[in-house]
Amino acid sequence: MELRIEDLHVSIENEEILKGVNLKIELGKVHALMGPNGSGKSTMANVLMGNPKYAITSGRIYLDDVDITDLPTDQRAKLGLFLSFQYPSEITGVTMSNFLRTAYNSIKGTKVNVLDFHKKLKEKMDELGIDTSFSSRYINEGFSGGEKKRAEILQMAVLEPKYAILDETDSGLDVNSIKIVGENVIKMKNSERGILIITHYYRILNYITPDKVHVMIDGRIVDEGGKELAEEIELKGFDKYLNEVAA
Repeated sequence: MELRIEDLHVSIENEEILKGVNLKIELGKVHALMGPNGSGKSTMANVLMGNPKYAITSGRIYLDDVDITDLPTDQRAKLGLFLSFQYPSEITGVTMSNFLRTAYNSIKGTKVNVLDFHKKLKEKMDELGIDTSFSSRYINEGFSGGEKKRAEILQMAVLEPKYAILDETDSGLDVNSIKIVGENVIKMKNSERGILIITHYYRILNYITPDKVHVMIDGRIVDEGGKELAEEIELKGFDKYLNEVAA
């Protein structure tokens, strides 16, 4: 069982961004996708979740052998796909609790009552060390950068996706917030969940040991390896790959 991308080509406004991406995200493993700004990492995250802004010109996406290439976002979510945004939006007037219960009922195809859901939500918040006041706050309104990212992790914990894509989860966070987010992500790892962390920094990998590291340059996966590859990039940057592309 895996989330599989095969020879994916994607364009926006007639400019090709992804140029034949092949990638497999396996259950029970944490994958890290690294690359400099502008390499296509966030484009891939958006395409996986079905953002209509991007046009798939060729290639396919499979979730556990189900072809989801042309499915709308809500159906992908119901099949077990989750995206944590780089810049989460604020939604005034909608509490975290109400939002999460609505999303949970939609994805699970059920109607859990308020009391049962609040019990489940509290359990997840306790597991992640998140203050219970979060549940009554409007989504991301007045949240610090770290709180926004922890709220995204809480969503993942409640919705229990099979495959979670975390797009630049460490973006704009201080060292302490990165540590907290990293530790919370590790709590979400289990044999029935695959996690893809998209980043151009090594720092979050101080707290999350990836099973596999993939390097994206100019819309292609150009290298793969273990955590030692991420450590090499931390020391030497992406120059080796950028020079190869330029050549």
